[in-house]
Amino acid sequence: MKDNWQALCDDILNGISSGDCKGKKPRLLLHACCAPCSSYTLEYLLKYFDITIYYYNPNIHPAEEYERRLSELENFLPRFLANQNALAGTAAADVRIDLQKTDYEPKEFFDAVQAERDNLQTEPERGERCRRCYQLRMEKAYEYARQNGFDWFTTTLSISPHKDARMINEIGRALYENALQDQNAAAPIAQSAPKFLYSDFKKKNGYKRSIELSKEYGLYRQDYCGCIYSRQNIERARTQG
Repeated sequence: MKDNWQALCDDILNGISSGDCKGKKPRLLLHACCAPCSSYTLEYLLKYFDITIYYYNPNIHPAEEYERRLSELENFLPRFLANQNALAGTAAADVRIDLQKTDYEPKEFFDAVQAERDNLQTEPERGERCRRCYQLRMEKAYEYARQNGFDWFTTTLSISPHKDARMINEIGRALYENALQDQNAAAPIAQSAPKFLYSDFKKKNGYKRSIELSKEYGLYRQDYCGCIYSRQNIERARTQG
């Protein structure tokens, strides 16, 4: 039976909504790649969680593109929060979204995907090169979530129709299960194991809503995934097209 990732997500959110949190939302670390992908995901999740965005994307090429996407995210968040709070009729200080940035280290991406070694340069999206890239970014984000006591972890990646939701969710599930094994081991100072929030954020018109929000906020929407290989593939297709 094929997993319905978004149905699993909705079940989890319904459980959180009906549970007893004693007035305190659980903390979610949200790995994010850009402002457009974050827009609907934040709109969808904000009422359930206190959210910290983790911006770790060494795959993005070139450095100017990395900075542009980060800057767009930084500019989007306060405007989005102000609108959300205005709609809810609360003070802006009542709801926060923190942003945790990392250093730009593209070598970590190249070391992880080993595209030249395994001849994956021209592979279409959703293949093994992409799986290794998902794995790298999600592992890094999950480790941060463990070290900093988050209750939940997920990523915006599944909102893109070009990303493989099965790969993304299987990686997330494995990260949680492995961390749970560590936590249950004999190690005296085992770190907590944040739960993984399954998702297929493109579903239920999520991708469509992200496009609407991008227009509403005037967000820059990139025309390639981010890595040098996806950019080269796009350029190659245009030349041949």
